Amino acid sequence: MIYTSGKLSIEVDGDGYFKAYICHKTIRRLKLRVVKNRIELIYDLNSNGDPEVFPTQLGNGRYEITLCENLSGNKYAKVGTINLFVKMEDKNAPYLHANQYINYSDSSDVVLKARALCIGKTDEQKFVAIRNYIKQSFVYDFIKAATTKTFVLPDIEHSFSNHRGICQDLAAIAVAMFRSQGIPSKLCIGYIDRQYHSWSELFIDGEWQLYDPTCEINSLNKIKNYKLERWY
Repeated sequence: MIYTSGKLSIEVDGDGYFKAYICHKTIRRLKLRVVKNRIELIYDLNSNGDPEVFPTQLGNGRYEITLCENLSGNKYAKVGTINLFVKMEDKNAPYLHANQYINYSDSSDVVLKARALCIGKTDEQKFVAIRNYIKQSFVYDFIKAATTKTFVLPDIEHSFSNHRGICQDLAAIAVAMFRSQGIPSKLCIGYIDRQYHSWSELFIDGEWQLYDPTCEINSLNKIKNYKLERWY
C-alpha cells in the first residue's frame, strides 16, 4: 500500500518496516522525522527518489512521519506528513529485516558467509559460530574511529570485505548476519562508560542478549554500564 502527502511517499508491503521516498528528485538535503509517543527519530533521506527502508522499532500504534526539505543553512520546511498506523503480529518483526542502518541483500557477502557458517545449526549455535567468526576475522579500525563524524551510517559492505571497522560497522555486520539467519537482533547506539558507542542485542530462547563485538575484539571485558539512546 502506498500513501502520499505533498512530496512524501510511503510504501508498506510487509511487517516491521516501511519504505519512504521523495516523489520527485531534488538537489536539496532531506530529513525524515519519525515520531511516536513523543519519541523522535531523525533520519537522512536520499534526494534521488529511491525508496529507503526504515524500521517500526517503536512498536504498534500511530507513527507521524514528516519529510523536511532544506531551505538554507539549518532551516528546513515540512513538505509532507503521513500518519501511519502500525499493527504487527510479531513485535520482533522490525529486527528481522534490512533497513537504512542495517543495509544488506540476500546476495550480500555478509549474508552468504552467515549462511555458510550456520547451516544445520540451532539459534544458539548460530550465535556462537557468528560470534567466533567476527572475533577471529575482524580488527577495530582506529584510524576510521578518529576521523569519522557522528550520525554516519554503518558501512557493512566495505567493512566486511576489509575485515575491519569501527564499533557501529562491527555491530551492524553482526546484526546483518543474525537477521539473515532468522535471529531477531538490534543495532544499539548510546554510551558505555560515558563513551559514545554501538553494540548489538539478539533475541534467543525468549530473551534479549547483549553482544558487543568491538569489546570482544579488543578484549575489553570490564565494561558494564551501557546506556541506550537509539536502536535500529
